[in-house]
Amino acid sequence: MIYYKIDVFKELEKHGFTQARLKKENLLSQQTISNIRAGKSITMNTLNKLCLMTRLQPADIIEMKATDQEKVIYY
Repeated sequence: MIYYKIDVFKELEKHGFTQARLKKENLLSQQTISNIRAGKSITMNTLNKLCLMTRLQPADIIEMKATDQEKVIYY
């Protein structure tokens, strides 16, 4: 399972990207904002945008931790 390692919105705000600005400038859709807030999956394109806006690498934003069920199936 993929998890967010950081508080994405807190990190975006450090770089001047408030949720209001993200919506107003159509940088991220409302659905994408909701997905991030809920810890749901995002597209590679969205991950790229997050990296550009925060000046971070993907591994700084997300990480993979196998669930017990995933370990049974994939390990």
